[in-house]
Amino acid sequence: MKDKIYIFGHRNPDTDSVCSAISLSYLQNILGLNTEARILSNINEETKYVLKKFNIAIPEILNDVKLQVKDINYHKDFKINSKDSVYNAFFAMQNDNMSTIPVVDDKDTFIGAFAMKDIAKKEILGDNSTLQSSYNHILETILGKEILKFDDEIAGTLTNIAIRSTSFYNQDLFDNKTILIVGDRHSIIEEAVNKKVKLIVITSGNKMKDEHLEIAKKNKVNVIYTNKNSYDTLLTIGFANYIESYRYTKDLVCVKEDTDISDFNEIINKSRHSYYPVIDNKHHCLGLIKLSDLRDSNPKKVMLVDHNEITQSVEGLDEAEIVGIVDHHKLGNLGTNQPINFRNMTVGSTCTIVYELFKENKIKIPTDIASLLLSGIISDTLLLKSPTTTKIDEKVLNELVKTTGIDADKLAIGMFKANDVIKSKSLKEIIYMDFKTFNIDKRCIAISQVTTLNVKAILKQKNSYIRFLNKEAKNNNYDIMLFVITDIFKNGSYILFNDDAINLIKDAFDDKIEQGSFLENIVSRKKQIIPPIISILK
Repeated sequence: MKDKIYIFGHRNPDTDSVCSAISLSYLQNILGLNTEARILSNINEETKYVLKKFNIAIPEILNDVKLQVKDINYHKDFKINSKDSVYNAFFAMQNDNMSTIPVVDDKDTFIGAFAMKDIAKKEILGDNSTLQSSYNHILETILGKEILKFDDEIAGTLTNIAIRSTSFYNQDLFDNKTILIVGDRHSIIEEAVNKKVKLIVITSGNKMKDEHLEIAKKNKVNVIYTNKNSYDTLLTIGFANYIESYRYTKDLVCVKEDTDISDFNEIINKSRHSYYPVIDNKHHCLGLIKLSDLRDSNPKKVMLVDHNEITQSVEGLDEAEIVGIVDHHKLGNLGTNQPINFRNMTVGSTCTIVYELFKENKIKIPTDIASLLLSGIISDTLLLKSPTTTKIDEKVLNELVKTTGIDADKLAIGMFKANDVIKSKSLKEIIYMDFKTFNIDKRCIAISQVTTLNVKAILKQKNSYIRFLNKEAKNNNYDIMLFVITDIFKNGSYILFNDDAINLIKDAFDDKIEQGSFLENIVSRKKQIIPPIISILK
């Protein structure tokens, strides 16, 4: 499946950004991409009203798009069960050019890490006379052939008879835990089957006599044939041991798939390991990541709507791959590493642009998507009353009204009433409902705007709002923190601001302006509020 592309608007989602994200995602999926619309925080009451009215699910919140361990092409599913053989562990590591492999139990839970050095220690310093394995592991390790099998589990002491028969009969070497490696020494084989040894491995392509096989069957003696000679068999059979029979590292630093790479780098700097098992929240092992894997990543793919400034976008955007932008704002400070599809138009709503994209691609717009596009245009153009409104917005709105059969005036009233939540929101919540920051000539400007049918309720608390703006501006180093209260029916806005910004505000708008002044015909943050501030600051 193609990589998923997340489509979302700015950090404080409004109806235009949410509706355009959902609609654009629908279009891109029809065109063959794998996209999903998301939001960056909780939606406002107006947007909730629209989505509920047209039976559209609220998109999930996207917290960030930071590069995570799961975005790295690490060695997924690279692990081995503790009951697997050292032989299989060795070749698994060799085939992947690794020197360590995570060990898991039967529930796939990480329990340790087995390394090449563990094999070397065992072979050089350890006790190689015992074997704790399975019949099948032994078969695989010595390239054997199954002759008689009575036990799945094989545990015992390795014995390779290299003495004369006369000396052999004077010693009691066999018991039910003996694993005998022997060639064509039939007298020794006879003694072994009679003593009911655990396993006989016949080497060098030799075979047991029929009478000895019958005794072996009777006494339930396991038998394997191999073409390896006795020396090579003895040399390699130890690798059939279960991994759990070896000493290996049980305490190793692990990372989770959702660990941010920035946090992972801190772990690396502290632990100084070369390999890290990757686990999920239930401690199940997902694979292994080594330091060199960090050079091979698949950053999350995103498409932005209704914004193109990094300060307004999702956290970690600089670690993601931007594949497209659809916007109607001024160009911000966002850069990309490669060419992208960037659609920017001087219209009043992003939904207007998305509508044009449907038409250009000759894709029929379903009624529910058309209803969302209509709602977005109504919201962002204030039902075509905003000075940002263009002839294109008017044309598209009228076409969508015909398509959906919706009365735009009634829909607008319902939307604006739904968003008039002054009584149910705290002062802070109201300020940050539709809040954006702008960096202009090394100065930071913060502008909040709320459209309400109950302006009086806010102006009654004017002094409380001003104190809050002063505090927030100081704490966040905002040169200007402006709160715009828009009255649609009066076609204008009241403004409040931090006291330190009074001179800038007067220079930008009116020398007679004061806290709570009404700016007639000023309803657009983008076109009527930001431009005069920019002209003063520059």
